[in-house]
Formats: sequence, C-alpha cells, structure tokens
Amino acid sequence: MKKIVLAAIAVMTFGWANAQEQTAKGKWLIETNTSFGATNVGNTGFSLSSVDGETTWGLGAEGGYFVADNLAVKVGLGYNDFGHSDNAFSYKVGAKYYLLNKFPLEASYTGASIKGYDENPSFVGLQGGYAWFLGKNVSVEPGLRYNIGLNDYKDVFQFNVGFALHF
Repeated sequence: MKKIVLAAIAVMTFGWANAQEQTAKGKWLIETNTSFGATNVGNTGFSLSSVDGETTWGLGAEGGYFVADNLAVKVGLGYNDFGHSDNAFSYKVGAKYYLLNKFPLEASYTGASIKGYDENPSFVGLQGGYAWFLGKNVSVEPGLRYNIGLNDYKDVFQFNVGFALHF
C-alpha cells in the first residue's frame, strides 16, 4: 500500500511539474475550441449547427505568448458561414491565466464583421475551465464561457471544449 501511495504522489508531482513547464514565460500557445451554444458570437473555433434546415459553420484558431509564468496574451481569428448570403470574420484579443497550472481563466474582447449588417456584434467574454495535459505539448481544456453583449446583441452562455498545443 505504501508503494502505491508513493507512486501516486510521484505521478501527480511529475504532472504538476510538466504543466509548469508548458505555461512558463516565453512559451507559445496555439488553440482552438468547439463551442456549444450560440455560434454567431464572433466564434474563433470550430462550430457546426443546423436550425430549421439552415446550416451554419465556423472555423478559427487562437494563438498566444506567455509574457509571464502562467499568463498568456492571446489573439484569434475566425470565419463563420451562416448558410445564406451572410458570413462573418471574427477576431478576439485577450489574456489567459493558468491558476495552479491546471485551471485556465480567460478574459477577452470578441468582435465580428458581418457582411450586410449595420451594427456588428462585440462581446466581453469571461471563461474558466480545466486543463488536462495529455503530454508535453498537448492539452484538452473544457470550460464555461459567458459573453457579455456590448451593443444590441444578447449575452451568451457557452460550453467549450478547447484543444491547445504548447511550444
């Protein structure tokens, strides 16, 4: 029993040390996510939905640089097709902090330029989740995000599953 406990402690310590290395100052981050919820909020990840026979989809990615241990500054770009003549280019700027190297917290500004719209959506988003490091350079990050509409667009709550590469 003592050996099992010591082995478990060793594995947890290695995982914690490995996560510290991945979020250290000077490292890079490339990520994308799948968003479940509204897809027209300036999505910079992967999305696919169909409502009343109208299919919408989106593609995008985000990149970041760790300016300090556990703190990355991020930018993102995305494209969204709403299934008819409307489409949008999305952008995101923000910061992501890894609390205890395992709990990513993000604050960001997201906007979109939608063809044919007089007023484009813009949101301030707050997100929290968990980072499960699968190896030295890969993490899966499920999380909850709340987007606060800054103009006539409604607030949106989302569940995201993110995938990140750490360099």
